[in-house]
Amino acid sequence: MAEPVVRIPDAKVALSTASVYPESTATAFEIAARLGYDGVEVMVWTDPVSQDIEALRRLSDYHGVPVLAVHAPCLLITQRVWTTDPWTKLRRAQAAAEKLGASAVVVHPPFRWQRQYARDFVDGIWRMADETDVRFAVENMYPWRYKDREMLAYAPEWDVTKDDYRHFTVDLSHTATARTDTMAMVDRMGDRLGHVHLADGKGSAKDEHLVPGRGNQPCAELLERLARNGYDGHVVIEVNTRRAMSSAEREADLAEALAFTRLHLASRVSQQ
Repeated sequence: MAEPVVRIPDAKVALSTASVYPESTATAFEIAARLGYDGVEVMVWTDPVSQDIEALRRLSDYHGVPVLAVHAPCLLITQRVWTTDPWTKLRRAQAAAEKLGASAVVVHPPFRWQRQYARDFVDGIWRMADETDVRFAVENMYPWRYKDREMLAYAPEWDVTKDDYRHFTVDLSHTATARTDTMAMVDRMGDRLGHVHLADGKGSAKDEHLVPGRGNQPCAELLERLARNGYDGHVVIEVNTRRAMSSAEREADLAEALAFTRLHLASRVSQQ
């Protein structure tokens, strides 16, 4: 029998700048360079550097770490970042991605109270996707839960596979919080899966973003499938390190996440 060989896809492994919080966007570039990440995904939020294209370019050039993706400011805490108009936010995220050489913009579905935005969202994302080579990758979310109550906070759907988008982002912490079948969701996304947020979770009502391997999500299984299928998007480590007792402990978590990802982002195939 022929010896198996290892196939590694073209996918790059990036560090989300959100993974170093409460440290800064600039620190994320420094850590990504030191640990050997292929690039970063910039979470645009209240850190002024994350909103400044020229500052991001200087950080990228200084550390030799490319910006591979831009996460548009869709969070509750970023409602006033880059104006309060959601379409302006997306246009600015697209411009930032194009100027920085990033290939993807990550966007959440609207909150239900953003009624006009939600009503136009699917068609609007298609219009924007038609105007650029940047992938608008719409991210799966989850119901909000409090005790035994559940609130549907996103529209048209938290399960973005129920709507028609050109590209999807799958986030494994969100699938854990939603208590949904991750691999079934990935199957529904099919070849429109253009971006991955890798994290883990245990099904808590809180969006946990654990280091991969510390929860119950099929992180390894997904990575191995991506390798077999020749996935060409990015895999972004988006984990919560806020409980780290020191910068060294935070960096150790991010090194562990990178090692886990590189280990499983490969498939063994037999030579013919």
